[in-house]
Amino acid sequence: MYAEALKTGRKIFAVAPMIDWTDRHCRYFHRQLSAHALLYSEMIVADAIIHGPRERLLSHSPEEHPVALQLGGSDPAKLAEAVRIAGDYGYDEINLNVGCPSDRVQSGTFGACLMKTPELVADCVAAMKRVATVPVTVKCRIGVDEQQPATVLPDFLARMIGAGADAVWIHARKAWLQGLSPKENREIPPLDYEIVHRMKRENPDVFLGINGGITDLDQVVRHLEVMDGVMLGRAAYQNAGLLAEVDETIFAEPHQEPVWTALRDAMMAYADRVMAAGGRLNHVTRHMVGLFQGFAGARRYRQILSTDSTRPGAGPEVIAAAFSVIDLEAGPKRQAG
Repeated sequence: MYAEALKTGRKIFAVAPMIDWTDRHCRYFHRQLSAHALLYSEMIVADAIIHGPRERLLSHSPEEHPVALQLGGSDPAKLAEAVRIAGDYGYDEINLNVGCPSDRVQSGTFGACLMKTPELVADCVAAMKRVATVPVTVKCRIGVDEQQPATVLPDFLARMIGAGADAVWIHARKAWLQGLSPKENREIPPLDYEIVHRMKRENPDVFLGINGGITDLDQVVRHLEVMDGVMLGRAAYQNAGLLAEVDETIFAEPHQEPVWTALRDAMMAYADRVMAAGGRLNHVTRHMVGLFQGFAGARRYRQILSTDSTRPGAGPEVIAAAFSVIDLEAGPKRQAG
């Protein structure tokens, strides 16, 4: 995937791994909107894969491809074992989380705090590469706490490349491990796109992607003038409609208007399958709430999905009811000015 992208110049657009958000139901929904976006799992801890319910943690729908599994951990042997186990589930990529700043992640000695021990991360990547049959990648920050990104980031990248990482995705903010919540760490530390761009210019033969604070496809296109890939997180989740424009804007597919009724029918059928397997309707519909930003009827759409889907006996017809209040013919309202 990444070697081919570097060789051909084909860019990669990805939806970022987000804990509690990018589960298999979210990814199935996002795939209905873009055929080419690379989708990521939530971060799954290596220990959970080794000792926990593997099928529940790792299973996914064939329609989700290309799909990447993000792992959390700091023990090379455990990460290698998790990669070996995950190999039976057919993910297209394995990614190591070196960017999450939450206390829960830090207590397990992984995530962003690993920026302080790049030699350990390199050992982890090398161990994962030895057993992986798909690309192994890293998602990191530009630094943590008092680290100076101009010094830390080049060294970190060199170690990842030396360990065999196929790509590095860089969140263009530092993380503060104490004093800021995960939400604040996504908003308060200043963005430094230039240092990430500089890393790409200095490593032309290495796939480098950028993440952090990117909110629309115009910004994506500008970053792709320098970077090999761009990853959107909250913007893609909270305004999922922009994913319907990705294939045309980023991958030069012929223009096609979204067929919203086909999306409705696909998600109703999917919800029916999920419920037949013991799941709940709102496991699916909670990921769809941000779809129709800017459309007339969007507020009522959100209300229906958020409230009616949790009522006893609710079924896929709730999705049809929600879509029925949207003025699909009019499309999104244009902004004044």
